[in-house]
Amino acid sequence: MKDILRGTGVALITPFKEDFSIDFDALEKIIKYVTDNGVDYLVVMGTTGETPSLHAHEKKELAAFVREVNGDRLPLVYGLGGNNTAEVCDKLKTTDFQGYQAILSVTPYYNKPQQEGLYRHFMAIAEASPLPIILYNVPGRTGVNMLAETTLRLAHSSKKICAIKEASGNLDQMAKILKDKPDEFLLISGDDNLTLHILSMGGAGVISVVANVLPAPFSKMVHLALEGQFAEAANIHLKLFEFTNLLFAGGSPAGAKVAMAHLGLCKDILRLPLVSVTPDLKQKIEQTLQTITL
Repeated sequence: MKDILRGTGVALITPFKEDFSIDFDALEKIIKYVTDNGVDYLVVMGTTGETPSLHAHEKKELAAFVREVNGDRLPLVYGLGGNNTAEVCDKLKTTDFQGYQAILSVTPYYNKPQQEGLYRHFMAIAEASPLPIILYNVPGRTGVNMLAETTLRLAHSSKKICAIKEASGNLDQMAKILKDKPDEFLLISGDDNLTLHILSMGGAGVISVVANVLPAPFSKMVHLALEGQFAEAANIHLKLFEFTNLLFAGGSPAGAKVAMAHLGLCKDILRLPLVSVTPDLKQKIEQTLQTITL
């Protein structure tokens, strides 16, 4: 998995039509856009894809469609997690993962398990899964932070647990993981604006929201950093970081959809309970996007 998950993964949005059905024409356009502009793999049904608002049959259709459009061009990661361990394990045993190389599974949300509960949850998932597992730690969304000690315990306990997408924002926590992880275990940034910092410590790449909008410059930054060309990578980072902050100011993927609609990639439509950004923020996103020259 070291080669497959190295570089820029893009957490694909799910575009919708005016009637809130999935806009598969727009999705095909987005897949080709990011693929032709330097991203290294695609992540389907992550948080950015508004997965909580998708029906079960839509998830199947979405996974099959991305697989078909992608062909054999890029590796694919399938998002599948939850806060009911038994149910997640059942889904892992019954879902069609043909064409996918790994599973991204978020820490259980809402019920706020202890660290021992997190460990047992992911060990059960590893046993049930037919594919390698990428842990996903995002306490700002789930209400629980998986500590470095728990991540390392999992990494050393199961070879099927191959990586973590870290979105805690805690660089000290990430440094502990990088210091004591197994050689084959990867730490992937889950925060676009911390990606350069994480790569400088030995991170393997990023699963990005911004790469939906600006795949070429963002991927170039990541690739330069992985090659040790940090001055050049920092130059791109500094040109993108204000725009990146704006994309998240009204929640994700609301900001990304505004920018992508401005680029003609999709409509600025989200499913409830998510709504679009304020008119003021929309104007700032569009104006800032127009000023970016790389």
